[in-house]
Amino acid sequence: MRVAVMGSGNWGTALATVFVDAGSDTVLWARRPELVAEINTHHRNSDYLAGVDLSAELRAVDSYQSALEGADVVVCAVPSQTLRANLAQWRDHISADATLLSVAKGVERDSLLRMSEVIAEVTGAAADRIAVLSGPNLAVEVAQRQPAATVIACSDVARARSIQDACTTKFFRPYTNTDVVGCEVGGAVKNVIALACGMASGAGLGINTQASIITRGLAETIRLGQALGARPETLAGLAGVGDLVATCSSPLSRNRSFGFRLGEGGTLEQARAATNGQVAEGVTSCSSVRALAAAHQVEMPLTDAVHRVCTEGLGVHDAIVALLSRSTTSE
Repeated sequence: MRVAVMGSGNWGTALATVFVDAGSDTVLWARRPELVAEINTHHRNSDYLAGVDLSAELRAVDSYQSALEGADVVVCAVPSQTLRANLAQWRDHISADATLLSVAKGVERDSLLRMSEVIAEVTGAAADRIAVLSGPNLAVEVAQRQPAATVIACSDVARARSIQDACTTKFFRPYTNTDVVGCEVGGAVKNVIALACGMASGAGLGINTQASIITRGLAETIRLGQALGARPETLAGLAGVGDLVATCSSPLSRNRSFGFRLGEGGTLEQARAATNGQVAEGVTSCSSVRALAAAHQVEMPLTDAVHRVCTEGLGVHDAIVALLSRSTTSE
């Protein structure tokens, strides 16, 4: 199987290494020729995975036409808000029967579409050609070949299994699922909840607070997921609870780190600088998720609070006070 990983950020690069280690013929597309040269010559991506040795067999190119030629699996590993524009360039070079695998986690800002929906709309691919990979997968740990599990969701079970075979290694264990919606909702909302956890931690609050945020964040995720047709058991698994716990708990999480800086009293610009300018998907997705929830009449107070901090200038302390002032109810 030939795999084209389109996007050379930390997750795209880490996942490309997984496919190579699994024995798949893999090419990584990067925009910048200097990064291509570094990956091919020194087997490093110092911008995104500093200090991590990549597989010597991983090959990078800066031509998306070359990367896509003959690819059986096209891994969409660019940030969620840039996926549409990139796909518009790529679509004429994607094989008619290629599987399109989304690994971006978010909801498109203007359309409120999930990433699989964006892929279908731009490329015209049928739903059974589109898959999603999501789980507790911090890129640095995966690139370091630490044990991890993930979920590959596709309505076509055979396609999900073919991707599973193409990325199963001694340290990376993928499970298959048919609940694309559940995997995508879990991946999008967890970034928002991780921002909330980071804010609480940065403000000096402890484990009780963070555990409460994670648990109530899961409740918000399940409510939205069910409204969109997801299965609750998906959100109780790796693509829900697993991803949520990893992203909310680890200092390796960009979203948690971004929120931590805000909780310390930093500005959005200072938080971006603290995460080395890398994309914290939740900062944009908080507004998209909030709007999607409103469209389906789903109450998501944590998501609303994060949106107000990130876009309306509400202080973290004031957001905490507002949440604690809400009327009590049953769980």
